[in-house]
Amino acid sequence: MRARLSKFLSQPYPFYYEGKSLLVIVVIIFLASLFFNYLFEPFIVNKAEHRMNFFWICTIHGAVSSAVLGLFFLPIGKIQNIGEKWKMREEILSLFIALVLIGIGQFLIRDIIYDNPYNWSWRYFFEEIRNTLLVGSLFIALFLPYNFSRLFKHNYTRALAFSPNQDFKLTHSTRLFIHTQLKADDFYLDLDCFLFAKAEKNYVEIYLLNESKKLLKRITFKELENQLLPFGQFCKTHRSYLVNLTMVKSMSGNAQGYKLKLKESDESVPVSRSMINVFEDKISSYQ
Repeated sequence: MRARLSKFLSQPYPFYYEGKSLLVIVVIIFLASLFFNYLFEPFIVNKAEHRMNFFWICTIHGAVSSAVLGLFFLPIGKIQNIGEKWKMREEILSLFIALVLIGIGQFLIRDIIYDNPYNWSWRYFFEEIRNTLLVGSLFIALFLPYNFSRLFKHNYTRALAFSPNQDFKLTHSTRLFIHTQLKADDFYLDLDCFLFAKAEKNYVEIYLLNESKKLLKRITFKELENQLLPFGQFCKTHRSYLVNLTMVKSMSGNAQGYKLKLKESDESVPVSRSMINVFEDKISSYQ
């Protein structure tokens, strides 16, 4: 049982909390909190203490929940390559921390919505955290395992059914002169040796076939992608990865998307959920 739990917690899980996805989640949390509290009144309330209409109290609770969640995950989403590192354990732990912070936020606004001389007591401090954890833990216990299972089965099955062509042929010159941000660092890239590139801030790590050392060049990921754009065998599979489709040996699926194994390399390259359709369309064109 412990081994199964440990394996489950170490499984990759999508990081949803960035960009438009975070905004959508914040709006959903606001609406869900508002209508759940208003329609079901899950906890005993003394309406004589209310400073305003119950609907507006629920609105404030929902606004606090969504704001705290957004502010908590916003800086986490700025961490370099956070999506690759995100596992089920990070998802669960971060959500529990967010729930505690939401409970503290609900405690801090008690004077705005409740006329109670004991608003600032330890009793209400722990009560707000407890209530938030009770509702939030139910969501975590029901939604996360379901969503993980759904994503894992979907991507695993698609990866098994998808067989990369092992006989790709390059149709262009195999050497390309790459312009970098530093002229002295410009170089020739052997396209038939290129495995994949990985973004590292203002640098790009370039992995080559049969090379013990990777190249580190001062060039943005976008600049390298644009220079390789005319060559159809290169595909962006992730916001930080560009792979040579001719080097794909096999692939597997997990809750985050795909993992690509490349020829004569121990490295694996992720295909994010948002890039799966682009990747499949492009690699299929070589079949």
